[in-house]
Amino acid sequence: MPFIDLQTQYAALKSSVNARIQRVLDHGQYIMGPEVKELEAALAAHAGTAHCITVASGTEALLIAMMALDVKPGDEIITTPFTFAATAETIVLLGAVPVFVDIEPDTCNIDPRAIEAAIGPRTRAILPVSLYGQVADMDEINAIAARHGLAVIEDAAQSFGARYKDRRSCGLSTWGATSFFPSKPLGCYGDGGALFTNDAALAQAAREIRVHGQSQRYTHTRVGVGGRMDTLQCAVVLAKLERFDWELEQRLAIGARYQQRLAELPVQRLAVRPDRDCVWAQFTVLLRDAAQRTAVQASLQAQGIPTAIHYPRPLHQQPVYTAYAPTWALPHSEAAAQRVISLPMSADLSAADQDRVVAALGEALAGARD
Repeated sequence: MPFIDLQTQYAALKSSVNARIQRVLDHGQYIMGPEVKELEAALAAHAGTAHCITVASGTEALLIAMMALDVKPGDEIITTPFTFAATAETIVLLGAVPVFVDIEPDTCNIDPRAIEAAIGPRTRAILPVSLYGQVADMDEINAIAARHGLAVIEDAAQSFGARYKDRRSCGLSTWGATSFFPSKPLGCYGDGGALFTNDAALAQAAREIRVHGQSQRYTHTRVGVGGRMDTLQCAVVLAKLERFDWELEQRLAIGARYQQRLAELPVQRLAVRPDRDCVWAQFTVLLRDAAQRTAVQASLQAQGIPTAIHYPRPLHQQPVYTAYAPTWALPHSEAAAQRVISLPMSADLSAADQDRVVAALGEALAGARD
């Protein structure tokens, strides 16, 4: 059983994917070809934003978003430590300082109540992560930012397509930044990402930054990076968009079925707030502790069921980021890192395979009671 079933997805989209790739091979514009603008228009429409700028990766999206905001060395960016390293590394690469605040224990998203107390004179932006496919409480975060004159960058690497009230992830704040890494809800066949905004000046800055700061060829008006998304990868995402709405419906249904079936087992299911949904980039539950998790993983592996841990160590405890550990405690982030486990999840996960996962998990938990 695959952890994420990309082969079944490809089989369903094979003719479209192959035709799209062949079109690029025929016209030969591998960098900034026509598929780039076509994809940007389609993505902006899907997210409900005025502008979309495709970039080389989700990491590059975060970096370019902060560069467009003119984040400088010494500026502080408030974020969560319970996330992938890219969230913090892009801050540090610019010489800025990640300020970590704790998560909500039931959603694993950043706790808005912890943000305001962490704001200081050097704070420049708030960077919430839409973890596992559910958007954080963006209205409250935006309100905090507005009171203090801060920008908000949604790290939506795991949540493209998710809904928050009557809007979609990536269209909720100053910037939305997503990833098209193959395992994401909308993925390409390599690296890719995108930025979303309604601010025309920021969009123009990002377009220049991604091509080495050029406002026109060989006119460098700002410091930039080589941050373009390849035309071939844009072609793949265009093909995948053909059934993306269906895949979102499947993810919601499969996630709801997991939640229902797992209610019978001694695991903590993630809460999904009633004013939003979750597209389940990972279907993650929390076990009792790390020892139980180790035993459960071994049992599931023996039954041919893959699992993963997103994430085993919060960033403030990672060797390279311990210097940024705050003076306040982050108990929920530390506890989640010891307890989370992700189960197989994709839009093509069959009910039979899902039942197999749940049954195997039940057996594993029964064997790991002590």
